[in-house]
Amino acid sequence: MALPRKLKNINLFNDGNSYVGQIDEVVLPVLTRMMEEYRAGGMNAPIDIDQGMEKLTMEWTAGGLMDDVLKQFGITAHDGVMLRFAGSYQREDSSQVDAVEIVTRGRHTGIDMGTAKTGEGSPMKVTSSLSYYKLTINGEEVIEIDVVNMIEKIDGVDRLADHRKAIGIA
Repeated sequence: MALPRKLKNINLFNDGNSYVGQIDEVVLPVLTRMMEEYRAGGMNAPIDIDQGMEKLTMEWTAGGLMDDVLKQFGITAHDGVMLRFAGSYQREDSSQVDAVEIVTRGRHTGIDMGTAKTGEGSPMKVTSSLSYYKLTINGEEVIEIDVVNMIEKIDGVDRLADHRKAIGIA
């Protein structure tokens, strides 16, 4: 019987700077398809028509104040901040460790410095809106989404290549 891979440790990098020991939590981007329900004559039930993806976001919490993040707030380029999540997942039945990396590009849309109270923690929560996402597991690229350049590669297949060609941007 196989047991699941469980996250054992994380790190987050912001434009190449390691935040080891400073990050409490990362809410990884949720990949969600935007669907439109469709039912026509001769169909006994509706089906979903794929209309692309929902907006990508990432949230993370630091253990305290991070002035380099504050200096990035309001950056004007849609891909002005690169974040890289590195996670080690381990199987309980074989001790195998898998390296999971998620590279994103975007900009911070929210910085919550929380409540200031003497003698208590002061977590800083950051929300980032993303225009680029790449998931790699053990060095193998699994998913790459480049919103602005209309690229959506899943397991090596660019599912938008024919659409780019059809509209003359291939």
